[in-house]
Amino acid sequence: MTRQNCRLAALQMISGPRVGDNLKAAAALVAEAVDQGAQLLVLPEYFPIIGAADADRVRAREDFGRGPVQDWLAATAARHGVWLVAGSLPLAATTPEKMRNAMLVHDPRGVCVQRYDKVHLFGFAQGNERYDEAACIEAGDQPVALETPFGRIALSICYDLRFPELYRALAPVDLILVPAAFTDTTGRAHWEILLRARAIENQCYVLAAAQGGRHESGRMTHGNSMIVDPWGEILDRKMKGPGIVIADLDHARIAEIRQNLPALAQRRL
Repeated sequence: MTRQNCRLAALQMISGPRVGDNLKAAAALVAEAVDQGAQLLVLPEYFPIIGAADADRVRAREDFGRGPVQDWLAATAARHGVWLVAGSLPLAATTPEKMRNAMLVHDPRGVCVQRYDKVHLFGFAQGNERYDEAACIEAGDQPVALETPFGRIALSICYDLRFPELYRALAPVDLILVPAAFTDTTGRAHWEILLRARAIENQCYVLAAAQGGRHESGRMTHGNSMIVDPWGEILDRKMKGPGIVIADLDHARIAEIRQNLPALAQRRL
């Protein structure tokens, strides 16, 4: 298959507790990115809902294959004729009181062609700031990649970014997707460093679509959505607030870097 270059878009949001409002905000960002020529668009983690508590997301979960959020994703992808990635949405789990934090990829026909369930569940405690995703989320159990006309794409969500072995299991890839709702505390310390490291060590593009700002619940997410090239250069970014990040995936750039510095071919472990 001949791999095509592609215009990428990361959509940054500040999602709230009302699904309808979030879908309306996402629709406006999708339209703006399409107007700028985007062909593959990625929404942030939990783009349809960020409430005051984890239980809000659990209550909003859908069965895989049906539900208002999935209907919106399919219709939006088909209407614009683009690849649309739901950074994540809550789907039903095998455990009744939990959910799956799932990424869905819809093709330009509006067909869901891939699903990835977040494998690594975030746990953090510092002062009064505490998170334990395992309390309400059922973890996925395998890495997932997707073959597209634009190349091989590795799927991941937020905390997965800290685990390079996830991406090595899928290598080589042309693009890594990292939708996220990084906390502002951990984001300021590690977000950019980790994104650029994943791009450099895998010699591929990285697209990070984030939640970015003060949410209605009072939670602050880091934002800083960005697209990074295979040399670790940041091509576009947005610090805080809703908006879009746009850049082109260029296969000649990937080939040049891998030829000049054949690190992937020289792996020994």
